Amino acid sequence: MKTMRDLMTPPAHIQGRVEAIVVRGTPRDRARLIEQTTALAGIGLADDRLGKRGEAELSTRQVTLIQQEHLPLIATFARHSGPIDPVDLRRNLVVSGINLLTLKNAKVRVGEALIEIVGPCAPCSRMEEVIGPGGYAAMRGHGGMTARILEGGRIAVGDAVSVS
Repeated sequence: MKTMRDLMTPPAHIQGRVEAIVVRGTPRDRARLIEQTTALAGIGLADDRLGKRGEAELSTRQVTLIQQEHLPLIATFARHSGPIDPVDLRRNLVVSGINLLTLKNAKVRVGEALIEIVGPCAPCSRMEEVIGPGGYAAMRGHGGMTARILEGGRIAVGDAVSVS
């Protein structure tokens, strides 16, 4: 019989894919899509606000991730008229094929970088602006995860995401 610890440990064979990379210059800037970036250990993504600042970031939010599979759910819960643009959600990495919530405290290889998934990424009040009324509530439980960058390296759209 498996223990709860066994059940909570993500299987090593699961693999996902980077679907989009989203960055912004400052906290209030409009986010934008890019095809590739460099993860900087202990800092953030080179093309994002933390990477541009270039200082060690002790935060657990050096990089944020969201599951592509959750985007239609968020749209449905918010009664949004069309698809949700991942740029509006302001999460750095949009990934598919892997259940991010199961990876809490796991080390994950994303392209050449190694990250540690730290915990849930709560939605901010700006979701009411970009998604519309109910946007904040729609993202609760679907806002993705935060992570620390343990080893830097290149990350590009299409790269593998796997438990390390």
